[in-house]
Amino acid sequence: MAPLRGGRKKRRVENQDEDSKSLASGSSSQEGFAEWWDVLSKKIKGNPSMTGTLDPFKSTFAMSRKTFNYICSLVKEHMMSKTHFAFINGNPMSLHDQVALALTRLSSGNSLITIGDSFGAHHSTVSQATWRFVEAIEDKGLRHLSWPSTEEELSEIKCEFEKIRGLPNCCGAIATTHITMLLTSSDPEADSWLDSRGKHSMILQAVVDPDLKFRSIITGWPGKMNAPSVLQSSSLFKQCQRGEKLNGPKMFVSEDTELREYIVGDTGYPLLPWLLTPYQGSRINDTKADFNERLLATHFVAYKALAKLKEVWKMMKGDLWRPDKHRLPRLITVCCILHNIIIDMEKDEDLLEFPSDLVHDAGYGPEICEAVDKTGSVARDKVCRYLSGR
Repeated sequence: MAPLRGGRKKRRVENQDEDSKSLASGSSSQEGFAEWWDVLSKKIKGNPSMTGTLDPFKSTFAMSRKTFNYICSLVKEHMMSKTHFAFINGNPMSLHDQVALALTRLSSGNSLITIGDSFGAHHSTVSQATWRFVEAIEDKGLRHLSWPSTEEELSEIKCEFEKIRGLPNCCGAIATTHITMLLTSSDPEADSWLDSRGKHSMILQAVVDPDLKFRSIITGWPGKMNAPSVLQSSSLFKQCQRGEKLNGPKMFVSEDTELREYIVGDTGYPLLPWLLTPYQGSRINDTKADFNERLLATHFVAYKALAKLKEVWKMMKGDLWRPDKHRLPRLITVCCILHNIIIDMEKDEDLLEFPSDLVHDAGYGPEICEAVDKTGSVARDKVCRYLSGR
C-alpha cells in the first residue's frame, strides 16, 4: 500500500461567530443540505453529467447524499481545524463545499483550472482542498480498506466466492492495472516510468473480494514492472510466505484431502501454494479446462472492481498531466478507499451495478508467468480434482 504520513498535530479551531460556524460545519439537516446543493448545482450546472438525469447529485458525485454526508463526517475534524478556504468572491467554503471540490477533482479527471472555474474558486484552492481531503481520508477512512479481520468475515467471503463457480476456500482475486501519465522529456525520471507500451505509468495491484471491495493494495511502482515483481514487493506476499495470512482453517473435502486458503490470479502470476492460477498449455484435458474456466470466472471480480474504480474516479483513467509521482500513490490509495466506502454504505443501492466498460487496462496485453511452485501445483490439482468430483 502507498506510504501514509505519520501522526499530525491537531490545530485548535479558531473562534468564529455563529453564522460562520453554521456555514463551515456543513449542516446535516435535510433543509440545510438541500439549500447547499441548490447553490452548488447552479454553479456547476454546465457539468454534462448533470443533464438529463433523475438524480443530479448521484450523477455528479457517484454516491448518495447519505454516503456524501458520511464522508463529510469522516473528514470534518481534519478539514475544518485549519485555515478555511474561500471562493474567489471572498465567501468562505463550507465543509460540504470543500468535500465537493475534492471529490470533483478525483472523479472528473478535469484540470485544476477547469474545476476552479466551475466552482468559482482559484485553481490553487482546488489543489490545496483536494490534498487536505486526501490527508483526512488517509487518517480516518483507512479502516474501509483492510484484510478481513475475523474468521466470520472471511468465511462469508469464501461462501460468496464459492457461489460464483464453485471454487472452495477462496479468499480473494488479485489483478494489476496501469495508471498512465504524461511526462515531459525534461523530467529526469521519465525513462524509469516507461512501460511495455512505451507509455509512462504507475502500477496498482489489488486483491478484491466478491463485493468488488479492495482488501489489499500496493501501488507506486513503475509500470514496466511485471505482476510477479510487484507482488513480491508487497507486504501481502511476505505475510503469506511467512504463514501470517491465508493460513486459516483448511477445508476437508474427503478423509485424506484438505484444501488450504488461497487467492486466485490470471496467467500473469506465479503458481504458489496460496495463489492459484490457470493451467497453461494448448493441450490440457477437459478437467483442467473446466478448472480454468471456473477460476477465470471467479477471478473476473478483480477486473470488474478495477474497471469500476477507473470509471468512477476518472483521475486514474486518463493520462495524468505531469503528476507528482511521490503524491500519486496516496491519491490512488484514497480513490480505492472511497470505492470501498461507497460499497460499504450502498450495498442495496443501484450504484453498485457493474461498470459499463469492463476493460480496465486498455492496450495492455495479458502477461504470462511460467513460475510454478511444486506445493502450489499440488494445491491446484487438489482443487481441480474436487471440482471434477473425483
